[in-house]
Amino acid sequence: MVTSSEILDHVHQLRRYARLLCGSSVDADDLVQSTLEKAVRNTGRFREGQDLRVWLFAILHNTFRSSMRENRSRRDRETSWFEAGVHSVAGSQEVSAELSRVLAAIAELPAQQREVLLLVSVEGFSTDEIAYTMDIPVGTVRSRLARGREMLRRMLEHGSTARPLSIVGGRDAQ
Repeated sequence: MVTSSEILDHVHQLRRYARLLCGSSVDADDLVQSTLEKAVRNTGRFREGQDLRVWLFAILHNTFRSSMRENRSRRDRETSWFEAGVHSVAGSQEVSAELSRVLAAIAELPAQQREVLLLVSVEGFSTDEIAYTMDIPVGTVRSRLARGREMLRRMLEHGSTARPLSIVGGRDAQ
């Protein structure tokens, strides 16, 4: 049986993904809190041999989706997360400008493609893990990932003199 301590080992990863989904640290912390409460309350549903991280992300993802259905202010959330990310970057003006451009492009992706892309590139999930987390077929994950990468690549290449962006990530990325 999974312990509360084992669950708490994944708080940082959950918070990072929640921050990208929600757009604000306050909303992300609320989402992670709800996720942790559900996980602790439902430890009996965790199957031995199952990946705890993937199970927790599935809970987080489902909790986020439920809250989105209840609150349709998606546009406010999508624009605020990338603005917050720009201000947290230390480094040169070029790096800040490029990050701002990439985050703005990611924010414009359709939600389903953005979620899959973030799980692969930020969290390092495999397509199988994403399929489980989002409760969709693996083929759908691969399709959304391919379309999201291509759309992001086109958005970033359009009007840019910089070298094309290569988007990779995940354990089974080719």
